[in-house]
Amino acid sequence: MDKEILEHGFSWNRRRFLSTMGMGIGSMALGSLLMPDLFSTGGMGDGLAPGIPHFAPKAKRVIYLFQNGAPSQQELFDYKPKLREMNGKEIPPSVRGTQRLTGMTADQSSFPLVGSFVDFKQYGHSRAWISDLLPYTAKIVDELCIIRSMYTEAINHDPALTFLQTGSQQGNRPSMGAWLSYGLGNENKNLPAFTVLLSRGVGNGQGVYSKLWSNGFLDSVHQGVQFSKGEDPVLYLRDQEGMNRKERRDMLDNIAALNEQSYEEFGDPEIATRIKQYEMAYRMQTAVPEVMDLSKEPDDIVKLYGPDCLVPGTFAANCLLARKLSESGVRFVQLYHQGWDQHGNLPFEIAKQAKDVDQASAALVMDLKQRGLLDETLVIWGGEFGRTSYTQGTLTKDNYGRDHHPRCFSIWMAGGGVKPGIVYGETDELGYNIIKDPVHVHDFQATVLNRLGLDHEKLIFKHLGRRYRLTDISGKVVKDIIS
Repeated sequence: MDKEILEHGFSWNRRRFLSTMGMGIGSMALGSLLMPDLFSTGGMGDGLAPGIPHFAPKAKRVIYLFQNGAPSQQELFDYKPKLREMNGKEIPPSVRGTQRLTGMTADQSSFPLVGSFVDFKQYGHSRAWISDLLPYTAKIVDELCIIRSMYTEAINHDPALTFLQTGSQQGNRPSMGAWLSYGLGNENKNLPAFTVLLSRGVGNGQGVYSKLWSNGFLDSVHQGVQFSKGEDPVLYLRDQEGMNRKERRDMLDNIAALNEQSYEEFGDPEIATRIKQYEMAYRMQTAVPEVMDLSKEPDDIVKLYGPDCLVPGTFAANCLLARKLSESGVRFVQLYHQGWDQHGNLPFEIAKQAKDVDQASAALVMDLKQRGLLDETLVIWGGEFGRTSYTQGTLTKDNYGRDHHPRCFSIWMAGGGVKPGIVYGETDELGYNIIKDPVHVHDFQATVLNRLGLDHEKLIFKHLGRRYRLTDISGKVVKDIIS
């Protein structure tokens, strides 16, 4: 039998394999080990089988600190003294060009430039300019790869956010975490490969939706699992009152037997996936409460992340949970922190928002490093697009706002095989256009996959007669930022 399996390898189809091996749950589990895509509705095209990287990875896991609402780069990472010098003057037509504007500023009769209200200083060996709003981030600047030349195709929040997370503006596609779960599999059988944590800041909270952590057309086992701040971190996971573990085990075995019969009758691969999900949920009943318990964290860790790390649902608490989840083998931990959409009252709101995330973001990087985990964990910080160099609405002495700007924005990455202590890309002196080393969203996605040992052109899933991938039909690895 083993020799025959090895001879045929991945050329076997599901029906032949299952008819040869028998239809027991044990056989299905063995089949999923021998043929990771056995119960998949599609395939990886010309790439390797799911669960096997294309080449030696630099990183094993990703923690993505997504700043939902689009942080203003002019107030955080992209220092532009010329903006202050030209404060209140009209943006030159040669700079603005014919670029698309949102409906919120398209009808403005005037587009006065506005310099940042906050000062910047240079830090580290890289001498990177960092805003005074981010004193903790400034201390770890030599661990960061700051990209100032990101750009996207979308100008409104939902399509831009969806584009960064799924590679498409329209949705209904697998998210980055789902692609990594599909391409690399799970490291910890007791926890999902892809988890999601939500927090809310002080400003206008642009919504986040479950489509952002969807499995799309991939098997549903790759969908992100959202953890909440409540008593039950994962809904419907806890046993009902009066049910013990043996009764739960017996119930799952009976459900699995019924699902097995349904699979024999209908051959729907989602039935096999559902069996896996029930088993995962059973194991998570023990693993999740343990990993979500922050009460045992030592005082020095609480001090590092700040007191808010013990308040469930805060960004600081989610950063600490992200470290614990990643340390436990969760492949992709996605944080969404809402509140960065400052169309008005920007000086007041962004100062509070930055304070909300600065200490915990830096603490996460330092914590991973002191545990020897930073080299194998890629940490990403950034939003869906940038903000305009001109003001939205009325510019006053101490107040202003900034509209959406897809043509350039800043993010940072740390660990996981990216070069530390560098600044990549450059915008013009008014911070409106990229003048050096542009990085498209698909380039960014290709680079992230590359650090985990995946070729973005080979991580493919066949669906409805077409080969799909995270980077669609474009994208290139940004080789200058990888080590």
